[in-house]
Amino acid sequence: MIKNTSQNFNIATFSIVARSKDGQSFGVAVASKFLAVGSYVPAATVHGALATQASTNMGLRTEGMNMLEEGVSAEEVLKIFFESDSKRNLRQAGVVDAKGLSATYTGEDCQPWAGGHAEAHPSGSFAIQGNLLAGPEVVESMVAAWCNSDTGLSLAWRLMAALEAGQAAGGDSRGDQAAALYVVEKDKGFEGTSDIAVDLRCDDSSEPIKELKRLLQLHDELFK
Repeated sequence: MIKNTSQNFNIATFSIVARSKDGQSFGVAVASKFLAVGSYVPAATVHGALATQASTNMGLRTEGMNMLEEGVSAEEVLKIFFESDSKRNLRQAGVVDAKGLSATYTGEDCQPWAGGHAEAHPSGSFAIQGNLLAGPEVVESMVAAWCNSDTGLSLAWRLMAALEAGQAAGGDSRGDQAAALYVVEKDKGFEGTSDIAVDLRCDDSSEPIKELKRLLQLHDELFK
């Protein structure tokens, strides 16, 4: 039984959870008017990835990843987790699993504009979601950026492009503060000793996505 007893945070944000076209990489990119949003929203392993936001239930990062490792599908992860959550009407989440299935969930009481889109797309499965956004165009722009991005690029850069598109469309209606990027791939971590390929955060900035992009460029220079 899922207890869902973890502490809750109100994190209005927009995020993309995705799997690379070849199915080898999983990642999350997120931005918000919330300090250190990367500490709370993203989670990923070689079995899948997820984002938990709005009235964030931190338990999803642990229990959801455990279910993905056991082979539970993206849709079932959200169904199982939230069916015992008394505050599910305030939650929002997105999941992509190892088989390329994806799902997004937006509780009916999430602050508007709130919504998402999940798809098993040929360029790579994804789930995009946001709450307290400037409008639906934020999600729509992120979907277009992901679907039209060069699949020859790394997953990190494709996620970055989607995040930039969301911000250009208005992003978080309250403004900017933090952004994060997290990507995993088997044995692609530091010197092949982990699966964490990219783990970058901008915790407090007037231009967090721009700063995150700069950090990703530095990352690529150091680890090319």
